[in-house]
Amino acid sequence: MLGSGQTDFALQLKNLSKKLLTVVAWDPQGYGHSRLPDRDFPVDFFERDAKDAVDLMKMLKFKKFSLLGWNEGGITELFAAVKYPSYINKMVIWGAKAYVTKEDKRIYRGIWDVSKWSEKTRKPLEALYGYDYLAKTCEKWVDGIGQFKHLPNGNICRHLLPLVQCPTLIVHGEKDILVARFHADFIHEHVKGSRLHLMPDGKHNLHLRFANEFNKFTENFLQ
Repeated sequence: MLGSGQTDFALQLKNLSKKLLTVVAWDPQGYGHSRLPDRDFPVDFFERDAKDAVDLMKMLKFKKFSLLGWNEGGITELFAAVKYPSYINKMVIWGAKAYVTKEDKRIYRGIWDVSKWSEKTRKPLEALYGYDYLAKTCEKWVDGIGQFKHLPNGNICRHLLPLVQCPTLIVHGEKDILVARFHADFIHEHVKGSRLHLMPDGKHNLHLRFANEFNKFTENFLQ
């Protein structure tokens, strides 16, 4: 939600090995510097983001590439891997889910009002977006992700998981209070040949809090 390369992946853009990797970060429609338009959340917004991401990489002349996706980005890359398999080499996913539960929806309602966020969490996004856009888009996101709860089995992309063909690493922080462990287990169980890497002290932002560790095992996986 409201993620951008600038706010969410600075420690990957700066510190992932430039000898091993070319690192590209992008901002989906309505996020970061990909504005206008303002962000909206039709039921197919993950598919739209996946197409935009792959189209960007094709425009940049990459014929094959790997994906790293956090939370909403992790869901987006699952769509990309199934819709555009010939382009995807490997995937790393963390903080993502394939369906929405009643408890998930309760958690989302808890973050609906950005005025109640901690200053540490709110300030970087407020600096990027301004308070009004941040608050308005957060409310729309809660409603947008909540719409999947009303679909059969809360489905976002659970039907796609058995179709993933590329090597996949699923990372989960055991102290993540926003995404429960069973979501990572479900993706691991249904993506053939996937690996699950647990970080006992990791929270939702494990790639920032433990950037050196995250970057190292990510590099090893992608090689």
